[in-house]
Amino acid sequence: MAESVVTGIGVLGGVIGAGLIVIGAARGIGHLASSATEAIARQPEAGNRIFTTMIIAAALIEGVTLFALIICLMAVFR
Repeated sequence: MAESVVTGIGVLGGVIGAGLIVIGAARGIGHLASSATEAIARQPEAGNRIFTTMIIAAALIEGVTLFALIICLMAVFR
């Protein structure tokens, strides 16, 4: 009985953690894209540099998100 409760709490924690991670990444990338769009609208001549920087930052956010999701999945399926 106690072992199943601990397992259930571990699964619940992993699932809630995964949800929070995805929400945080989506908000971060949304804010990043919004700011980049605004910057390109203000300075169209710097659009290529801003776009490249935005893509690199989005990839870094996605990378951290992927590692965090793997940790959450490890907590769920251990």
